Amino acid sequence: MAKSKAQFACTECGWTTSKWVGRCGECQQWGTVVEAGFNPAARTVTALTPVTSAQPITDVSAQASVKSPTGVGELDRVLGGGLVPGVVVLLAGEPGVGKSTLLLDVAAKAAREARNAGKAPVLYVTGEESASQVRSRAERIGALDPHLLLAAEADLARVLGHIEDSKPSLLIVDSVQTIANPEIDGSAGGVAQVKAVTSALVNRAKSTDLPIVVVGHVTKDGSIAGPRVLEHLVDVVCQFEGDKHSRLRMVRAVKNRYGATDEVGCFELIDAGIRELEDPSGLFLSSRNLTVPGTCVTVTLEGRRPMPVEVQALRVPAAGPPRRTTSGVDSSRVAMMLAVLQSRLGVAYDHCDVFVSTVGGAKANEPSVDLATILALASTAADLPLAPGVVALGEVSLTGELRPVVGLQQRVNEAHRLGFSVALVPEAGDEITTPGSLTIRRISDVRSAINAVLPTH
Repeated sequence: MAKSKAQFACTECGWTTSKWVGRCGECQQWGTVVEAGFNPAARTVTALTPVTSAQPITDVSAQASVKSPTGVGELDRVLGGGLVPGVVVLLAGEPGVGKSTLLLDVAAKAAREARNAGKAPVLYVTGEESASQVRSRAERIGALDPHLLLAAEADLARVLGHIEDSKPSLLIVDSVQTIANPEIDGSAGGVAQVKAVTSALVNRAKSTDLPIVVVGHVTKDGSIAGPRVLEHLVDVVCQFEGDKHSRLRMVRAVKNRYGATDEVGCFELIDAGIRELEDPSGLFLSSRNLTVPGTCVTVTLEGRRPMPVEVQALRVPAAGPPRRTTSGVDSSRVAMMLAVLQSRLGVAYDHCDVFVSTVGGAKANEPSVDLATILALASTAADLPLAPGVVALGEVSLTGELRPVVGLQQRVNEAHRLGFSVALVPEAGDEITTPGSLTIRRISDVRSAINAVLPTH
C-alpha cells in the first residue's frame, strides 16, 4: 500500500501543496501554509439516480424562502428581513466586541417568539465557555427563557446529536473554530477542521431547513480567520465592528444571498448587555444647546443608512513644529482642506497645531465630509460659532468649488428629521425635494459657504 503523504494548505485561500512552503503559491501570503492532515486517495464518482427529478423553475414553490424575524430589528435590517429556512449565517468580529452577547440576546428573543408561536426551541451551542458562564451572562442581560436550550460541546458528533434530540427552530454555534470533527486530523480551528465542521453544519441546515448562525474569529488584519472557502460555504457573512473605547457597535453584511449588502445595523454596548439603536444620532452629536466655535454637523451614508456626524476642529499656537492630529476623519483630506483654506482664503495655519475629530468615535471618511470639515476649521480660526441649525453636505475640490455627493436626498431628509433648519448643499447635482421647513441653500464654492454661516467673518 502506498504511504499517504501529509498535505499542507493555506489558511487564507485554501491552496494546497504536498510540502510546506513559507509563501502561498496562490494568494502570495507569507506564513499562512499549515499542515491540513492527510489527503485521501481520489475516487471515481458513480452516477446515482436522483431522489427528486428536476422541475421547471416556475413550478418551484417560493414559500420555503419566507423570512422569519429574529426579534432584533437592527439585525433583521442587515439580514434583509430575517432568517430564511436553511440559511447559514457567519458572524465575524474581533474578540470582546460583543458577538456572543448579541447572539445570546437574539437566541432569547427568538426563543420567546417560538414559545408563543408553539414552535420548537432554540439551541445555543458554546464551545468556548462553560454552560454556567453563558447562563451568568444571560442573567445579566435578561436573556433567560425556558425555551432556550444551552449545550457546552466542542465535538461535532455531539453537536449533531443535540440537533437530533431537540430538533430546534434555530441553532447558534459559538464558535466554528472551537468545534472539532473527531474523524479529521488536526486540532480545532485548523483548515481541515473548519472546512469539515462548516460543511457538516451547512448540509444539516439545507437538509432540514434549519437556520444556523455561527460565530467566526478574525485575524490581526480584521479578516475572517480560517480558509476563504468558509465564506463561500455560508449564505450570509456579517461583520461585527466596533471600537473598544466606544459604545457603538455596527453589523454590516459583507455577503448576503437573500438581501442587500449595503445595510448597517447599529447597537450600543451597555453594562446590561447590548441594545439596538434605531436612532444613533445621540452618540454622534454633542449638546445642541451649546454653540461654540469649531463645530459643524454633516450626514454620512453607511450603506443606505444616513448617519449624522459632528466634526470638531481646534487651532492653537504651535510650541514647536506644527502638528496635524485627526480622529475619526481622513487625515489626508483634512490636510487638503487646510491647503484650500490657506491658498484660496488666506487663512494661515503655518504656525498652528490643528486638531480635527468626530464626536462619539464616529468614522467619517467619505468625501462628503469635506464641507463640514472646512467650515469647522474656518470657525475655529475666526473664533466664531457657525449659525445655529446648519448642516453641511458636499465634497470640496482643490479649487475651492463644491462637488455633488451621492444620496443627497437621504441626507437632507435625515437632517430635517433631526431638526436642522438650514442645509448647505452643492450648487451642482440632482434636484431634491425640500422636506418640511428645512431651507436648502445651494452653494458653489467654499467662500460662499463660509460667508453664509459666518456673516461677520
